[in-house]
Amino acid sequence: MIVGSNVNLKRGRFITFEGGEGAGKSTQIKLLAEKLKKIGHDVVVTREPGGSVGAEAARHVLLSGAAEEFGVRMEAFLFAAARSDHVEEVIRPAVKAGRVVLCDRFADSTRIYQGVTGNIEANLLESLERVAVNNMYPDMTLIIDVPAEVGMRRAKERSGTGGTLDRFEREEMATHEMRREGFLDLAKEDPVRCRIIDGDRDVNAIFQDVFETVELALPAILPKKARGKRFSKNKVS
Repeated sequence: MIVGSNVNLKRGRFITFEGGEGAGKSTQIKLLAEKLKKIGHDVVVTREPGGSVGAEAARHVLLSGAAEEFGVRMEAFLFAAARSDHVEEVIRPAVKAGRVVLCDRFADSTRIYQGVTGNIEANLLESLERVAVNNMYPDMTLIIDVPAEVGMRRAKERSGTGGTLDRFEREEMATHEMRREGFLDLAKEDPVRCRIIDGDRDVNAIFQDVFETVELALPAILPKKARGKRFSKNKVS
């Protein structure tokens, strides 16, 4: 499934990007996808909520706030249903075909948004996650870390004059700060899978660390000629 390269992956890789609102995940995913394609990989870029036909329908309901009145549990159920469809229709087939899947948010976002700041009990979220992902866990997760106020300023700029923030962007600054801390705590709990990248810098500087972190942690997806000489640490500051 790899185009224009001798790179051969019997099994692809699944890399997720996490972080608060306005962290810059989409920009870094785009840059990484372009880089991986240049060195011969077949790359799939996707997102949550969404990514598949069924999940995109749920995305509109969730981000518009239409489900908010039914409570965080209902939102968690919708996220799980959307994730299950996304995994089975897009992510799992791509990884089995040897492709590199880059996903903007995955189950960690539910752990933080519905767990840490939604106060849903851990055993319920764990059950929903187990069913939704069906053993399709990320090989690596990059957490793009920015101060909450920086992220929200970016989110507002992105929405433009007269634009509308989505259901989660509209929440209080204290909630965004709790989510940031939640992601940082997650990285401490799972340091093998998770890497923290300082997102409050120039886009190109951030990407340098993103690529080198991927290169260090998952060398099998990069041909030797494409690997750089400098490696980044687990946490970039």
